[in-house]
Amino acid sequence: MRRRVGTSLYAGLLFTILGVIAWGSGQPFIFPSLGPTAFVLAFDRQSDRTQSYRIIGSHLIGGTAGLLTWAAVASGASITATPPPFSLEGFRLVASATLSIVLTSWAMIATDTIHPPACATTLIVSLGLLSTPLRVGIIVGSVTILVLFHNSVLLVFKRLVGDSHPLYERETR
Repeated sequence: MRRRVGTSLYAGLLFTILGVIAWGSGQPFIFPSLGPTAFVLAFDRQSDRTQSYRIIGSHLIGGTAGLLTWAAVASGASITATPPPFSLEGFRLVASATLSIVLTSWAMIATDTIHPPACATTLIVSLGLLSTPLRVGIIVGSVTILVLFHNSVLLVFKRLVGDSHPLYERETR
């Protein structure tokens, strides 16, 4: 029960920081794939899945792959409204999304930056939702802020409780 509450509240704290930045800047510092990333950080606070280079690198890959495929295949199209059946615009969006998943998956495996929420990031971009270099930069900046804040919280926590906390005992086993 304590882990559920702690994980839930901590994921909310991580997301709140970016929500305040989004609210104050008017920019999309929160987006759908950031929720699963916040959850992974909150639930597996210090596993291999939460290594900074994996999380930031995977979202960078996802954003870049999404932007490249959208620009090459579906520029100007967006999934904000469902395209008519068998339309050229619908085909272009499907092709862009499919290619971005292929590129993102391949690049994450090749660079050992596997973080599944980045596949949602690549779809957000390749489907025309946040499909400009500025928006991809905001995505990567947002993920970086999230990871840096998480690492800062862990550092402060470790300084306050030391190595005797069960969270740190699991690391040495």
